[in-house]
Amino acid sequence: QVQLVESGGGSVQAGGSLRLSCAASVNTASGNCMAWFRQTPGKEREWVAVLYAGGRRTYYSESVEGRFTISQDNASNTLYLQMNALKPEDTAMYYCAAESGWILRVRAEQYNHWGQGTQVTVSS
Repeated sequence: QVQLVESGGGSVQAGGSLRLSCAASVNTASGNCMAWFRQTPGKEREWVAVLYAGGRRTYYSESVEGRFTISQDNASNTLYLQMNALKPEDTAMYYCAAESGWILRVRAEQYNHWGQGTQVTVSS
């Protein structure tokens, strides 16, 4: 049973930074693809960043590339999302996701394991 628990969300002013954490029972080094998604009320879940290929490769949404960094501490199985230069449009509930396999996955439908989310609010 895969367990994922997000934390680290909060309220921050535009231009600020936050680091989200996902306590996980799996890691990318052992052959899992792990990602961060975000969602606002009434909208589809949006892919943000993914760590795959045994944790050796990353891929980012154009909306966050250059500002966000995904990583994992394989000793603790904690997945991170470092968010810098935050913008009001980054406001959303952020979710951690995981799926077995080494290939790139960027659609929510490709993941079977999800956390409950952590809220990020960015004010102007």
